[in-house]
Amino acid sequence: MRIETIPININPKITGQTHSGEAANLQAYILDSLQHSPEKSRPGIILMPGGGYSHLSDRENQPIVMKFLGMGYHVFVLSYSLAPNHFPVQLMELAKAIALARERAGEWHVDPEQILVCGFSAGGHLAGSLGVHWNKEWLYGPLGLQPEQIRPNGMILCYPVITSGEKSHRGSFQMLLGEEAENPEQMELVSLEKQVGPHVPKTFLWHTDTDGSVPVENSLLFAMALKQYRVGMELHIYPRGPHGLSLATEEVSTSDRYCVYPQCQNWIDLVDVWIRHEIIES
Repeated sequence: MRIETIPININPKITGQTHSGEAANLQAYILDSLQHSPEKSRPGIILMPGGGYSHLSDRENQPIVMKFLGMGYHVFVLSYSLAPNHFPVQLMELAKAIALARERAGEWHVDPEQILVCGFSAGGHLAGSLGVHWNKEWLYGPLGLQPEQIRPNGMILCYPVITSGEKSHRGSFQMLLGEEAENPEQMELVSLEKQVGPHVPKTFLWHTDTDGSVPVENSLLFAMALKQYRVGMELHIYPRGPHGLSLATEEVSTSDRYCVYPQCQNWIDLVDVWIRHEIIES
């Protein structure tokens, strides 16, 4: 396996913002080619941990990477910019990351038509933002890209932040927008259920009904919008579990077993089946 770290830089002139903090980077985990099939290409998954746009969660990074690698997928972890960097900086970083994965698809043996985004909580909001906005000129134009270069082929949204409405995780939107969180037009632009159309890629969602931080209605609202536009989707609602479960295993839990919920642990196996049937074989 090869591991590469690639800086993802966004020109401040594009966003009108002064970048603050560490530069974003993309860490690529590229599986070795199989000896009997050296030219075989694999799907690539671009992973975004959560953290309310204020930090990046460790439990939604390496443990998830190892699982997806074991399933035979190349994995890319995007360490995107955080507050006080605001929208659309993070979205442009993700757009550049997916374009880079396509650009280097031959070198990395990535199937350019099987590149997915996977995000947790606020990282799910970032992943979903690309899914609804990839065809917008205000996003791809300033980057010097074409919409097909930044379109994800599928989305995996894990207890995602979706709505800026009644059931919102207000803190995520405050970190994402800063002072613009008081602007109704900007709030609607980042309320993903209001931006869905037939252009949105197939989506896998999961959430727990007892999530006390990001209410389950976030996933339900997005799923209903996808259904309205007949976008392929799979939705799993688990009856119990707090926010931020990651794999819901001992590995990602604290000493008090906060994240250990065996009934939620199969979500990643369901994702594997979904990718193989809905993305690879479709």
